Amino acid sequence: MPEVHAILSASSSKRWLNCTPSARLEQNFPNESSVYAEEGTAAHELGEYKLRKYLHERVKRPTSEYEDEEMEANTDIYAEFIISTVERIKETCPHPLVMVEERLDYSYLVPSGFGTGDCVIIADGTLYVMDYKNGKGVFVNCDHNPQMMLYALGAYHAYGYLYSIKKVSMTIIQPRLENISTFECSVEELLDWAETYVRPRAKLAFEGKGEQVPGDWCRFCRARTSCKACADEAMALVKEEFLDLDAGVLEDETEETDATASFDPDISVPTFKSPALLSKTDIEKMLPTLNRIESWIEAIFAYVSSEAINHGVSWDGYKVVEGRSKRQFLDTKSVVAAAEKAGYTDIYKTELISLTAFEKLMGKKKFQEILGEYVVKPPGKLALVPDSDPREAVDLQTAEDEFAVLD
Repeated sequence: MPEVHAILSASSSKRWLNCTPSARLEQNFPNESSVYAEEGTAAHELGEYKLRKYLHERVKRPTSEYEDEEMEANTDIYAEFIISTVERIKETCPHPLVMVEERLDYSYLVPSGFGTGDCVIIADGTLYVMDYKNGKGVFVNCDHNPQMMLYALGAYHAYGYLYSIKKVSMTIIQPRLENISTFECSVEELLDWAETYVRPRAKLAFEGKGEQVPGDWCRFCRARTSCKACADEAMALVKEEFLDLDAGVLEDETEETDATASFDPDISVPTFKSPALLSKTDIEKMLPTLNRIESWIEAIFAYVSSEAINHGVSWDGYKVVEGRSKRQFLDTKSVVAAAEKAGYTDIYKTELISLTAFEKLMGKKKFQEILGEYVVKPPGKLALVPDSDPREAVDLQTAEDEFAVLD
């Protein structure tokens, strides 16, 4: 099951460790669910079911309106990775300790701190912590990931006195971004991080003290739409990146020129000194900050819209309207009955069952024998990401050739 959040939850730890007042500031805002969160919950429950079934536990398959072929395939990747890890461990340790959806308490370090580990394994002196990520909007790297390290601390605190654990291996499985990221460290390194970094910052966070520090951890903060530090940073970034560029400094033009003749002459129009085009260097300087500015702006508009639509808040210059909708049938069964009664019978489309359905029907071995030669995995959609992203860079010439073949 998904984590029931503590004030200082592991899942939000990157935020409250960097911006210690954020945990208390968030309490001023409702913790509203979203379609993405509900979809993630459904995926976690399905993944949990598959693991418990492998462990021969009595368990009922969950049902959800979000379940589809993609979720089935993604949770298969998650379950199969863990199952293959357990089977590999059994080659040297016949009876590893395997725990699914384990509550991990690290409150000895962080006030009221706890979380839920998707899968925890202990064997041969190694503590394994596995976490499923259903999202595809943010690539989650496991390298020194504070959520994973807090989970590891909770597990070590609970079982370290029973097992001689020397090493910790933490893995994030994020199938929708083809991301399986692992980070390993010694127990000594983990405990040192806990005492020298986490403990003092957790105390500040629990008391709501410290400095507000904006960063990429603000993305899911409920307080960011009203956070002055975020607003100040966004405005400073705009000023720094757009008003003071090497390619040309902006200045106010109060006199009408050919370039501004089509505008209201009473409005002061900012224009670039020559040259007026951004250089490649200018754009490269702006790129790291654009996502943060865009994310903050989107959050503000989402907050304003929610307040207006859900709580009747009026915003000067804006109004709530009804968007365009599509026609749909009220009762499918009645539609079929009425159409057939009128003599219309050719009202169904016949479609081939999905690839995943074929695989389940035949079994993986038979599927590969019979249909394997007809299966192709096209290249994924290309995306520009920072160099810090651990995924390997694409050879653009090769990628162009692959897409040409598909076309």
